[in-house]
Amino acid sequence: MKESLRDFLVKNLDFLPPELVVMVISAMPILELRGGLPLAYLYYEFDLVYSAVISVIGNILPVIPLLLLFRPISSLLMRFQWYKKMYDWLYNRTMNKSGNVQKYGALGLILFTAVPLPTTGAWSACVAASIFAIPFRYAFLSISIGIIVAAILVSLGLLSISIF
Repeated sequence: MKESLRDFLVKNLDFLPPELVVMVISAMPILELRGGLPLAYLYYEFDLVYSAVISVIGNILPVIPLLLLFRPISSLLMRFQWYKKMYDWLYNRTMNKSGNVQKYGALGLILFTAVPLPTTGAWSACVAASIFAIPFRYAFLSISIGIIVAAILVSLGLLSISIF
């Protein structure tokens, strides 16, 4: 699904500069940096460090609005059954995946964001930070550090692929 979504976006955003396409893809849930960085390095053939930098910037862009707006908007939308159902699903999924966040707080957010696995990343970490009421400055710093660690891990993976 990630590859088809990425291909769809690249095809339909071809009017934008490649750097902006990478940032948009890195800012999206599901794909995030894990989709943007390989796209920049393998498809657009940018330098690996440059690919990592623009992917990190793109992945950090939605963090501030998500941290600031998730709780107030959720509170407003909870009166709608469709949202309550979606929120309950998201809440349960986040609770199942975020044991380290609950146990270690801001440090757990770094680990939760940094591990390049499905359903972890900045978007899920923002939801977890909101659910566990982690203060904004700790959440933002932790998620940003996690994004940088994820970029390093994905970059090492890309380097190992390009060596062979």
